[in-house]
Amino acid sequence: MTLTRTDSGLIIGEDGKARPPWAAVDPLLQKYYDEEWGMPVTDEQGLYERLVLEGFQVGLSWATILRKRESFREAFDNFDVDTVATYGEDKIEELLQNADIIRNRAKIKAAITNAQATQELRNEEGLSALIWSFKPAETPKPASVDAIESVSEESKALTKALKKKGFTFVGPISMYALMEAVGLIDNHVMGSFRRGSSGIWSE
Repeated sequence: MTLTRTDSGLIIGEDGKARPPWAAVDPLLQKYYDEEWGMPVTDEQGLYERLVLEGFQVGLSWATILRKRESFREAFDNFDVDTVATYGEDKIEELLQNADIIRNRAKIKAAITNAQATQELRNEEGLSALIWSFKPAETPKPASVDAIESVSEESKALTKALKKKGFTFVGPISMYALMEAVGLIDNHVMGSFRRGSSGIWSE
């Protein structure tokens, strides 16, 4: 495989498309970058799933989570908020025996707590409206891979708002990653073939 690194740090693959290093080699990560990362997610279930997976990713690589995503979906009833919200100790113990997911009691309990918090938000603006209310006035325009930030004032504020609503295992860095993943910002490096693909931001 012939890969070429540009001055901006992007990697041009054999297909001639420029991607960040994390998405340039692994086929699963490349597919995720090409088809999903940064595309708008606005439905409650989709955002809840990504919120939970960002929590499980803390201390691990996203590649680890992505490889286990289908197992997570099966184990957590496809991230159905109302179902996960009912999980009790028996279900927690069952999940802790499931070698196909990340067996971390605190993270599993956070998924349940966050499902219950999502239910409570239905009496107010709802999870989607809350998260999307932190869409910034402008999106980052990183000129290089090295210029990509890992946190923002908006991700700090989103974290604070979620914690106030009872969510756990959320932090400014993981919420910035969430904002990148679901389209609140376009953090594709200038020159990436995916820049502007969400349709949310016009250059």
